[in-house]
Amino acid sequence: MRKKITIFGSTGSVGDSTLDILNLHKDKFELIGLTINKNYKKLINQIKIFKPKVVSIRDEIAYQEFKKENPDPSIEVLSGKDCLVDILDYEVDFIMASIVGSAGLLPVIKAAEKGIDIGLANKESLVCSGNILKKILNKTKSNLLPIDSEHNAIFQVFEKSNQDQIEKIILTASGGPFFKKTCKDLAHITPEQAIEHPNWKMGKKISVDSATLMNKGLEFIEAHYLFDMPTNKIDVIIHPQSIIHSCVEYRDGSILSQMGTPDMKTPIAYALSYPKRTNASVQKLDLTKLSKLTFFKPDHRSFPSLNLAISSLEQGGSAPTVLNAANEIAVEAFLNKRISFLSISKVVDLTLNKSNICEMNNIEDVLNIDKESREISESMIEKFV
Repeated sequence: MRKKITIFGSTGSVGDSTLDILNLHKDKFELIGLTINKNYKKLINQIKIFKPKVVSIRDEIAYQEFKKENPDPSIEVLSGKDCLVDILDYEVDFIMASIVGSAGLLPVIKAAEKGIDIGLANKESLVCSGNILKKILNKTKSNLLPIDSEHNAIFQVFEKSNQDQIEKIILTASGGPFFKKTCKDLAHITPEQAIEHPNWKMGKKISVDSATLMNKGLEFIEAHYLFDMPTNKIDVIIHPQSIIHSCVEYRDGSILSQMGTPDMKTPIAYALSYPKRTNASVQKLDLTKLSKLTFFKPDHRSFPSLNLAISSLEQGGSAPTVLNAANEIAVEAFLNKRISFLSISKVVDLTLNKSNICEMNNIEDVLNIDKESREISESMIEKFV
């Protein structure tokens, strides 16, 4: 039987790559649903090619425009504030969770409660509610398969049965477009410069996160929850070539890593087919053509976001949730040219200091903290405008 798939965030880069894999293996996968926020025109093209049974459109204006141009009247169309959860009523075996930001949190929680396997490309689900999500996964036995290239790489070489033999896990970072630049260099960075990642094709928000190294900070928090590793056993190194996608160091001195060309189709194909492997139709890595592989320590002074993320994890409770919400608001303000590049981390730091860090017991607590943190962040941004 073909594996039934729904893609959350189908018009983003991960959604595109997932559809490419599904199109390559029509005998293995059946597309059930697609969800979008606003890009209804791209959704229309996807429907013509892939013919899902149901789509979900979160933005009301996009929903109304889609209804006028819908090429397939037989398709079920969902809208409204609960549409991202309602689409899970259509039975699937696997969801690709690739909605950027906290908007993707609730669908992941609900999928886990239903026992659906999850391909996790949405960092916020673990960053904001790691302990809550893990309790649900332990109860329902839903598989959580990481899509980020770094966590996917660790997942492939992480020997769970020998976890006590692991010294540390090592997350690699490309360094983004501003690697080796100083605070002085970064003072006048524009949004256009920040979204030009040297190695990966990504959306604007995650590209800015890569440029500030907040992306690696969020991945640090994710790695803690995904692999049950304490902060002193997680390391970050800069690897500009993006060939080694992270490593696991064992007690005997062995360092196991996963290598490949920087293409998200590789981890996506691995997650879709797990525990087997399938062709991802990516450019193969030719080791004879590699001139060098280099590694550096992060520059915490010029890129303080990484330390902010690690500190929030060590502080615990709602701190990572506050960090994530503040970063989303600050990045949006930067992209809208309301604040400077260097002010992103300052807004996050100020929001963390202003917030009441507390324990969270359920998803409602998480959503309330997220809302409060965004309001505080907005008030902090006014100080820079």
